[in-house]
Amino acid sequence: MSVLEPFGTRLRRAMDARGPLCVGIDPHASLLTEWGLNDDVAGLERFSRTVVEAVADRVAVLKPQSAFFERFGSRGVAVLEKTVQEARAAGALVVTDAKRGDIGSTMAGYAEAFLHKDSPLFSDALTVSPYLGYGSLSPAVALARESGTGLFVLALTSNPEGGEVQHAVRPDGRNVGATILGHLAAENQGEEPLGSFGAVVGATLGDLSSYDLAINGPLLAPGVGAQGATPADLPKVFGAAVRNVVPNVSRGVLRHGPDLAALRASADRFAEEIRTALAGV
Repeated sequence: MSVLEPFGTRLRRAMDARGPLCVGIDPHASLLTEWGLNDDVAGLERFSRTVVEAVADRVAVLKPQSAFFERFGSRGVAVLEKTVQEARAAGALVVTDAKRGDIGSTMAGYAEAFLHKDSPLFSDALTVSPYLGYGSLSPAVALARESGTGLFVLALTSNPEGGEVQHAVRPDGRNVGATILGHLAAENQGEEPLGSFGAVVGATLGDLSSYDLAINGPLLAPGVGAQGATPADLPKVFGAAVRNVVPNVSRGVLRHGPDLAALRASADRFAEEIRTALAGV
């Protein structure tokens, strides 16, 4: 299997060149309707291709949400394959948001679906869930190292329900979210300029100074835009780790479609607001 440069290296270069903005590709039914598209495979394909055409040449990361493709069955997955391939060909890094999590050979199968170079769904990184135990992710970690890809592990998510698991305190006194961050710091130890194993940390969570976010890896930060967080909030939320934050905006950009110029202008505005927020940090 041919090996890419490590994902962390490629991501750092893309963030430095294009800014850290990640745009989600979330073709849920209401957005298809807003765009004047049918809620079917043809609408899905038109939506996804338009987003890729509009922004894949200017943002660091595109993040298709696998669920909105999978709901159409095999034809929807075929659209996801094409979306991933076209986005990567246009210069964006692709993080497939599938939040896979399982054990043993099953986890290995999920990893191969998204992180093996020969897979039609091959992505630069994958979101995964560690809540069968961090060690359950070992097959995905191993394949990511082998293939030059990365993982974003759910650590401190923005949904209110997440707290009942992520804030639970372990016998050693650390909560679960902090434990996940510790595992990721260990994975990334000694990597330069950036490790390939990131955490998902919500931008809407407020003061996170009690957590050690210095994992030497990227922090994928959903919640900017429609969920209420703003680029100006990022330094306050992430502190010294803000330079490694990849802010994710979905509806804040997507609601401007299907007009290509409007999508581009919205992505450019968010990118500029993020640059301004990080200036001098």
